[in-house]
Amino acid sequence: MADLPSYSEEAVQSAIDSARSFYAEKPSNLKASTIKVGSDDGHVSTLAECISVTIKDGKACLNLPLGFGSVCIPVPNIYNGKVASACLSICTTWGIPTGVRVTVAIAGVTIVSKTFGKC
Repeated sequence: MADLPSYSEEAVQSAIDSARSFYAEKPSNLKASTIKVGSDDGHVSTLAECISVTIKDGKACLNLPLGFGSVCIPVPNIYNGKVASACLSICTTWGIPTGVRVTVAIAGVTIVSKTFGKC
């Protein structure tokens, strides 16, 4: 799948760093919050970036980071030819990347969301 839209490495790393920073400061975060100790399961999903994709043949095709490769996400055929926004969130557990979630939207309305790995 040549020449597919891709997310920037900088945006992906920034999302990972953001999730890690929460757990790097965890003791002070817990003292300053009203979250009960033990109720935090360690999961954080952080938006990395949104890119434009064109829906073709009922699919939104793009390259994913973190070794997930190239994918085509099924989209209802009524959206063929439309330009969509494909937003990438990085899923982490205790600041370690465990998966990604792609949300495809047209005119701000989500038409499909797909997770790869664990989110």
